Amino acid sequence: MKLTLADPKYLKDSISIISELVTEARFKVNANGLELVAMDPANVAMVVFNLLSSSFVEYEVPEETSLAVNLSNMKQVLRRAKPNDSVTLEMAENKLKITLKSATTRTFSLPILDFEEKEQKVPDLEFPLSVTTSTETLTEAIEDADIVGESVTLTAEQGKFTVSAEGDMSRANIEILPNDFTKIEAGTDKIKAKYSIEYLKKMIAAGKLAPEVSVKFNKDYPLKLEYKAVDKLMLSFILAPRVEND
Repeated sequence: MKLTLADPKYLKDSISIISELVTEARFKVNANGLELVAMDPANVAMVVFNLLSSSFVEYEVPEETSLAVNLSNMKQVLRRAKPNDSVTLEMAENKLKITLKSATTRTFSLPILDFEEKEQKVPDLEFPLSVTTSTETLTEAIEDADIVGESVTLTAEQGKFTVSAEGDMSRANIEILPNDFTKIEAGTDKIKAKYSIEYLKKMIAAGKLAPEVSVKFNKDYPLKLEYKAVDKLMLSFILAPRVEND
C-alpha cells in the first residue's frame, strides 16, 4: 500500500476534526479510497469519512487493507505538514509510515493498533426533510445558539429552517430562508428536534473542507450532517437526539 497526496489539506483537516470525536479508529483502504466509520466513546455520534482515490496523485492498493491507529497521534504528525508538502502513507513492519516531503523529507512511524472493536455499520436512516445550505450559514447559526444554550433546536417547515436555543434567561433564534445558497425540502408538517451543541461545534468544523452542508433530521431521531468536496472527500456525522421527557 502506497498513497500520496499532493495537497495535505483534506487529510490533515479531516483527521483533526475526527480526532475531536474519536481517539482510535480503523481505516479501510480499497480501490475506492480511504474509508473510516467510527463511533465516539459515549455512543452519541458517528463519523463516516471517505477520502476518494481520485484525490491522490499516487494510489497503489494491491488488496483491501485495514489498519487501526491512534487519531490523536496521527493528527500531531499531520499538523507538521506544510501546505506545499506531499504526504505519503505506507504500511511497513506493522507500522503506518507517514512521509512529508518538500525541501526536506520527514518520516514518521505510528504503531498499528490491535483494535478489538466490532466493525461499525452505517445505519440506514430515512428523513422527511433535507436542508442544503452554505457551511458558513450553518456554522454562524450554531455559534449564535452556543452563546445561550447547551442544546440547539432545529425546526424545518416549508420555506423556513430555524436554529434556536434557550438558556436560563436568554434565547437565540436564527431563521434561515431559501435563497441562492439554501434549499429547503420539507413537507407541510413542522418538524422540530433537539441536539447537543457541544457535539455540533466539533462537527461544523468540517465547514473548512466543503462549501455547503446537507442537514437532515426528524423528531426524536438522529441528525445527519454531510459535507462533500467533489472528487475529493465525503465527511458525514450522525448525532443522537436529545429526547425531551414530557
